[in-house]
Amino acid sequence: MTVGPLKDFMGHLQAERHVSRYTVRNYSRDIGEFLSFIQQRGVISAEAATRELVREYLVWLSQRGIVRASIARKLSALRTFYRYLKQEGRVENNPMSLISSPKKERRLPNFLSNEEMGRLVETPDTATPQGMRDRAILEMLYAAGTRVSELAGLDMEEVNLPLREIRVWGKGGKERVVLLGAPAVRALEEYLLHGRPGTASKSPALFVNHCGKRLTVRQVQRLVKGYALKAGLEKRVHPHLVRHTFATHLLDGGADLRVVQELLGHTSLTSTQVYTHVSQAHARKVYMQAHPRAKEAEQDG
Repeated sequence: MTVGPLKDFMGHLQAERHVSRYTVRNYSRDIGEFLSFIQQRGVISAEAATRELVREYLVWLSQRGIVRASIARKLSALRTFYRYLKQEGRVENNPMSLISSPKKERRLPNFLSNEEMGRLVETPDTATPQGMRDRAILEMLYAAGTRVSELAGLDMEEVNLPLREIRVWGKGGKERVVLLGAPAVRALEEYLLHGRPGTASKSPALFVNHCGKRLTVRQVQRLVKGYALKAGLEKRVHPHLVRHTFATHLLDGGADLRVVQELLGHTSLTSTQVYTHVSQAHARKVYMQAHPRAKEAEQDG
């Protein structure tokens, strides 16, 4: 029966791979669903499942409206399960061989409008040292499109305000130069002159807390989320969303795709091209709302 192999596999996960109870529960549910499916088709043992049955199962999942990401997760559980049975000598032919996962749906990144971005960066109280720092952080995230890890890792020596440039270290230790607009430069100057605590004078870090210690990635994420709530933004705002906004606004303004790629630090142009789709989607939405003949056609429909 199917219960034996699944029970043995669950024991293997807990005893030898030390996975969490949450993972064990998910594996048990996903594999159990497949075993129930094949039993309904007259196959009473996991060992007797065939590649054709797996493909039939995929069609069944798709017809039920299961999203691609969930199907991919279920297939991953089945691959691990049958790899275990193969290693244990309980199956001769692995039914998961030559079964490919569905391609993940590529979601268009969300972004903030010009008005929303303006509200966000203007929320910190710049009459306080913390507010000066936080304004500089928000301005810089938007002006330079840096990853939050790149911003948190910045040192003082990497900032060149006269040239409006900052040297950052991206993924894989790759160095690149990002640019700053006038508002970001002013915010950074204000922070460095009046907002950075005196206790931080010995720290190489650009952005520090009140004790002079470098801000962590998590602290930057929290402050961005906090200011978004204060600004009354309904979207789920995080530093990477500001990076999406940076790229989208550049392309909306007519920037060359390869320039945006360089500024973002993408090794592949494919990673940057997703923002062209965002810009096109935004342009279509604006067109449908603004063009009188477009609105007329929509009403007629």
